[in-house]
This record gives sequence, C-alpha cells and structure tokens, in this order.
Amino acid sequence: MNTLELLRMVKEGKITPEEAELQLRVQPFVDLGYAKADTQRLIRQGATEVIYGAGKTPEQTSGIVKTLRERGAGCVLITRCTPEITQKLKEEFDDFTHYTEARICTVGTPETPSPNSFVCVVTAGTSDISVAEEAAVTAETLGSRVERVYDVGVAGLHRLLSNMETIAKARAVVVVAGMEGALPSVVGGLVNVPVIAVPTSVGYGASFGGVTALLSMMDSCASDVSVVNIDNGFGAGYIANMIDKRSAPL
Repeated sequence: MNTLELLRMVKEGKITPEEAELQLRVQPFVDLGYAKADTQRLIRQGATEVIYGAGKTPEQTSGIVKTLRERGAGCVLITRCTPEITQKLKEEFDDFTHYTEARICTVGTPETPSPNSFVCVVTAGTSDISVAEEAAVTAETLGSRVERVYDVGVAGLHRLLSNMETIAKARAVVVVAGMEGALPSVVGGLVNVPVIAVPTSVGYGASFGGVTALLSMMDSCASDVSVVNIDNGFGAGYIANMIDKRSAPL
C-alpha cells in the first residue's frame, strides 16, 4: 500500500489517522538488491536516511540517492565521499553540493533553521577541523544554525575563555579533540548544555590513533559530557541537531 492509498482510506473513514500513522512508521523499504533504502526514516526519526559513502560504488550511492529523492526526501546527505562518488553525484544531480573538508556531499536543499537554533562546534586544534567540519555540515544540513570555534585547545586556555560568550549560548556543543582529549571536560565544566565529545586520531604514538582521547573523554568528570566514536563527526553532528531541534522553540 502506498501513501496516497493510505490517505484515501483515512478520508473514506476506513482507518483512523492514528492507524495510518502507525502504518507509515513501519512501511517497507525499497529493495535495490545491493541496498534497502529506508524511505520512511523521516517519518520515524525526523531525518532522511543518511548514506555512508565509504565502501560503496558511485553507482550504488547514486541509486540510493535517486530512490530517496523519488520518495520525497528534501535533502540527502552522503558522508565519507570518495572522489569517484563525488564526481558521479555531480554529474547526476543539479542540486548537488560538495563540502571538501567534511568529505560530505548533499543532494537537495537543507532545512531552514529555527531562529532559536544554535549548535556550536569547537576544536582543540587545526588538525581536528576535518572531523569538526563533518559534524558542523551534518548539523547544518539537518536544519541547525552552526557556529564554529576552532583551535582553542588547553595548551592555550585563554583562547577558549575568550570565546565562552559564544559557546555558552549554544543549545548543544560538539567538542572535537585528539592528543590527550582534555578539551571536552573543560568545556563541560563551563556550560549548562549537553557536550558531545569527539575523539580524533590526531596525535603522536601514545595517542594510539585516538584511543587515548576516547578513554580520557569517557572518564570525564564533567557530568554533561557524552562521547561518540573516534573521528565520528557525523554522529556528533546528528545528535547535536536532535538536541537543538527539541530544545529550540519555533
């Protein structure tokens, strides 16, 4: 049963609106053989399915994007895009945008943020910016207003303190850091909103590819700090957007 048939049944009184909503939430995916495109994720979770580009061919990625757009997706976000995927999407879609540093492509028009929306993305160092941009672009594409505060790590704490007026106004703060991963705990002790810590694989040998930062962040004594996986800017941006939308009145 498609959506139009379902709406007609509601109009004719054959099912209730509540029954129709339930069916919409559990409607099947589109089976493409190589992927099962979840066309109802927007209804269930409030955001269109996001495509993880790494490991997919350009043709597979393009096929999933086309399916989601044909089923009503306003903007499709593709993370970890290879140059080959980026070129394919550029050729296939007029409303294509490539965010080089974030390694993200979008097809379609992002949501317009609420006037009260505000996510702040903070990095310890310049080397963390690519992961931070993945977080920032993700949150922006999903409908958040984002401000960036970069290179304010604990080696020069005055840089962070000079930006606290901006950071403290955010509804959610993403803090991206490698090395010893101390910055999220510092920020967490200065704000009264959720802090999403992102450990990066930046650092010398004893950083163990981000494991040191990950463990440090998980051991944070700041109660408002939660942690995503190493280099997972996308996950942090997605969660920050969810917090932002639920706490920002229209």
